[in-house]
Amino acid sequence: MPLRSFGRRRSPPSIIQDEFFQDEFFDVQVNFSDANEDDQEATEEDEEGSDGENSDEEGSDGESSDEEGSDGESSDEEGSDGESSDEEGSDDEGAADEYNEEEEEEQQQQQQQSQESIGEGCDPTVQARVSPAAAAERQACPVCMEAWTAQGAHRICCIPCGHVYGRSCLEKWLTQRGNASATCPQCGKRFSHNDIINLYAPEVSVPNTDLEKEILYLRGKSESLEEKVMKHEKLLKDINEKLLKVTNTQKRQIMSEQRLRDVDSSKRQKMAEYSVGMTYLKPWTSATADCSSSNGSQFFLQNELPLDGARVMAIDAFNQIILASGRVSSVGQEHVFSKINMLSSHEVRRIQLPPGTKAVRDMCILPSGSAIFTSLGRKLSSFSMTTDSVVLQCDLPSPGWSCSADESSHQICAGLQNGSLIIFDIRQTSRPLHSMAGLSTHPVHTLHAVIDNKSCRKFVSASSTGSCMWDPDVNQGRPKLLVGTGNQLVCISLACTPPSSDLLVASFRAKVDSSQNATASQVYLSPTRTVSGRGKLGHHALIRRAGNSSCFTQERTWCGHVSEVRMPKSAIIPCGNNQHLFAYGDESLRGVRIWPLSSFEMQMYSDLKPHQEPILDIRYAQDSAGGRYLGCLSTERLQVFRIL
Repeated sequence: MPLRSFGRRRSPPSIIQDEFFQDEFFDVQVNFSDANEDDQEATEEDEEGSDGENSDEEGSDGESSDEEGSDGESSDEEGSDGESSDEEGSDDEGAADEYNEEEEEEQQQQQQQSQESIGEGCDPTVQARVSPAAAAERQACPVCMEAWTAQGAHRICCIPCGHVYGRSCLEKWLTQRGNASATCPQCGKRFSHNDIINLYAPEVSVPNTDLEKEILYLRGKSESLEEKVMKHEKLLKDINEKLLKVTNTQKRQIMSEQRLRDVDSSKRQKMAEYSVGMTYLKPWTSATADCSSSNGSQFFLQNELPLDGARVMAIDAFNQIILASGRVSSVGQEHVFSKINMLSSHEVRRIQLPPGTKAVRDMCILPSGSAIFTSLGRKLSSFSMTTDSVVLQCDLPSPGWSCSADESSHQICAGLQNGSLIIFDIRQTSRPLHSMAGLSTHPVHTLHAVIDNKSCRKFVSASSTGSCMWDPDVNQGRPKLLVGTGNQLVCISLACTPPSSDLLVASFRAKVDSSQNATASQVYLSPTRTVSGRGKLGHHALIRRAGNSSCFTQERTWCGHVSEVRMPKSAIIPCGNNQHLFAYGDESLRGVRIWPLSSFEMQMYSDLKPHQEPILDIRYAQDSAGGRYLGCLSTERLQVFRIL
């Protein structure tokens, strides 16, 4: 047999094509395994071993030829020298064996190439990324990782090895391999296009764990909301039951108070019948939001606003603004002003006062539109209604209890706790313009700037000792007592019609209990509580100027329930034609009672809408167009009545 030329062995074919790595459906990972290389080497050694037996037999002949050689050299050396014919024959057989070995190696390489998987690389031992166990657990194609369908291009199918794929993925894999055959991505067994078997499943269901989780979450949330709704319904039911109980209790309390008020009214009428020089006024209207006076005036409730801790107020009728003092119910109990629109109960602004102001005792509105107020912090302050801030403060030697201003000058005045009166010029506040001592050391709780019958500027005031007239032009002059109260009465309020001082109404309460031997005329002085437990029976005195003189006389007195401890404000309302109404806070009513001053013989009075707390301040104001207003203030409520 002729010898085959031995050249360089051809390199194995490229196992992985470039288009395979560019395919978007396959993602492979190449792993090189030393164990597979060892198996391949062992296979090659076994094949070479089978061929080695023949070479051994030939070698035995070679040994005999070697033994014949004189030098004992190897058969290869003798073959190369061509010394014997036996050696040449053995060389020809060895060449044929090598040729057979090459053929077997080529066949083995082709067989390994046919068994390569989708993920094969440059090494024969390449593992695919998709493992059989992982593919079995999924309900989707292990190649594209998308759910297969029961119909269509990506319908579920399998190949003879039993592995399941989407049909479009297998067809694309076969197309890339030349439409001949390809290997299973999981086990590496070869299949062709005809081997693809469609599976007809009744329903291909892909479990959506995210949807199940969302359902569980929504179910839990629904149960939680149901529990909250049940709790809220139970709470609402309890609140309704409590509200019903409170409402019934309040109804019973109101009915009981009404009965007590009726009993008290009848008793007061009987007591007044035995009083000497006293006139008791019969009611003409009920306690409603509006009423009529003897001269035809009507009171309509224009605005009502709840407040907290209110004490005094002032009405700016020209700008339709009410200023009320109070304090915030929080830590520190800060004192504030409430700036209120008279036409709307929703427009309320809280204004914080400077530190150290303390409780505001009195305030009034100046013609310029600003306000002045005095407080227990020993300050007489000016408040700007434009900037809502304190623009001026005057130091007082004692806590201030009342204040007023002269409309025709720049003077502002304050009544002090020690019974004295102090006057400042707002153009120069470094020191007081006048400082006058009072008739006693009792606080000056009421102060009005008036003009006497000679058009002279005066100040009329009230303390527990009675009402006084002050002349600021006489710096060292002492006030003049208008009407004395004696030792048995305490003056708690004084009303007038500024700037006139011709008509005054003073309110009194008894200082001490009357003796058991008291006459019928002294019954109204008794400090005993009323049947309803609200206030005590006091009286009001009408004081007029005697002609054109500087003297005043007390014309008439009548009964009324007044406060035992407080000193509330009262007001006189001019009605034209020299007619006036008097308004004060009745303790038994806890509201405003009004009656005419010039018609006592008519014996009629009117009650406005009551409050839950006693009345503390009553202010009358008139705007430039002639509109008249009456403000009523308690600690918990503000009422504004329009007078027609």
